Amino acid sequence: MTDRARVRPAFWQGKRVLLTGHTGFKGSWLSLWLQSLGAQLRGVALAPPTSPSLFDEAHVSAGMEHRIADIRDSAAVQSQLQEFQPEILIHMAAQSLVRRSYQQPIETYATNVMGTVHVLEAARQSGSVRAIVNITTDKCYENDGRTTGYREDEPMGGHDPYSSSKGCAELLSSAWRRSFLVDAGIAMATARAGNVIGGGDWATDRLVPDILRALESGQPVAIRNPDAVRPWQHVLEPLSAYLVLAQHLFERGQTFAEGWNFGPSDDDARPVQWLVERLCKAWGSDARWNLQPGQHPHEAGYLRLDISKARQRLQWAPRWDLETALIHIAKWHRAWRQGEDVRAVCINQISEYQATA
Repeated sequence: MTDRARVRPAFWQGKRVLLTGHTGFKGSWLSLWLQSLGAQLRGVALAPPTSPSLFDEAHVSAGMEHRIADIRDSAAVQSQLQEFQPEILIHMAAQSLVRRSYQQPIETYATNVMGTVHVLEAARQSGSVRAIVNITTDKCYENDGRTTGYREDEPMGGHDPYSSSKGCAELLSSAWRRSFLVDAGIAMATARAGNVIGGGDWATDRLVPDILRALESGQPVAIRNPDAVRPWQHVLEPLSAYLVLAQHLFERGQTFAEGWNFGPSDDDARPVQWLVERLCKAWGSDARWNLQPGQHPHEAGYLRLDISKARQRLQWAPRWDLETALIHIAKWHRAWRQGEDVRAVCINQISEYQATA
């Protein structure tokens, strides 16, 4: 792995970084990583979405500027960027749950589409931003049921409101880039990843949190679709990609201002049942699972990403296979249950990941 493919502490030291969605699961992990790198970090988000939350348990706000604001409020977003004057913007705030998008479609589109418009327009008018990493999802593609990986040049789409809203976010990002951001000297890329797993995720209707809640309570794990295949990856995998991509955008500009897939190796696109059984084994209990009865909203049966572009042009590649990821998740949750310093546990896992060649 070359130096350009690594997260470089010297690059991030002192950089002014604004991160939207910093109170969420992925945002909390990324906030801790940026803090450990020495960035000057401001987070803009709603309050943590769960209780408990990684944001609170790891005292994430202790090492950054923490601001509560809603990206659906254009004036609030403008104010945060004008006041902080960031050099790099990482846009992660979103309504990110498929099942919730069926229940709250208007909220989903307002956040994921118009919220993204507000963030990009505020960045354009800030006068300070040079690079933007806009996080969308692996579900932004029009899913045709194939078993091969989707490539970055394939059509956007989405059956459910969440996936569709993220496809829309990709389209509007392309329009903003070509209409406004290039002329403003801002390099923006979209990053497509998903199905991330890791310690500290307490979201509802997400597989690993649901499994861990069942394991902790001694109840069977209820599974909706055991045969569904997803590109599972530890949360630190896409976060490392976002940081590497931001480095390239900041230093080399429009050359990297496009869409990028970040996912696991092909072997780690696994069925839900495989993941449940391995996590139960890593947990070390006699846990069992059963099929959840009833009708459930449509979710894609198969999803895989082609990451060859990231391997070739960014020289980025996943480091932890799925077995390793599950071991780290089990370790994290055991440490949390035993009352250990969660912030230190996260920083240690980040250090372990960085040390992995």
